[in-house]
Amino acid sequence: MALSTPVTRRQSISARPFSATPYVAKPSPTAKPTAAEITEAQYHDLADEYLETILVKYEEMQDAQDDLDVEFSSGVMTVKIPNVGTYVINKQPPNKQIWLSSPVSGPKRYDYVVSEGQDEKQGSGNGEWVYLRDGSTLSEVLLKETGLEL
Repeated sequence: MALSTPVTRRQSISARPFSATPYVAKPSPTAKPTAAEITEAQYHDLADEYLETILVKYEEMQDAQDDLDVEFSSGVMTVKIPNVGTYVINKQPPNKQIWLSSPVSGPKRYDYVVSEGQDEKQGSGNGEWVYLRDGSTLSEVLLKETGLEL
């Protein structure tokens, strides 16, 4: 009596089903923005310059639209827009931030972030006031919600 050995068939199992399109790796997520390390004096210069810039732009809008009201007193800017509400923009020196209270998107805290492009020399990047949780800039939010163009 002969012993028979079982015959097993091997099948090639691919981790990926056959596809006419080749595998393309997903791009790695971009790094989250981080607040720039700036001195208190630099913070005040940058924040004051930004607030002055948006104040001038809002005053220009106010001259063109009678129903827009802009006030800037004691470091607090209020922008009243009919049928939308009141925006409050102010400096927060202890945190080196600019805070926005929006009737549309709610409260947000913006840090100064320097972005350096690949083709720029180190230290020559542009700075923006950025909400670190979602990467949006204060300028983008003000444009989208109030029509302010910088």
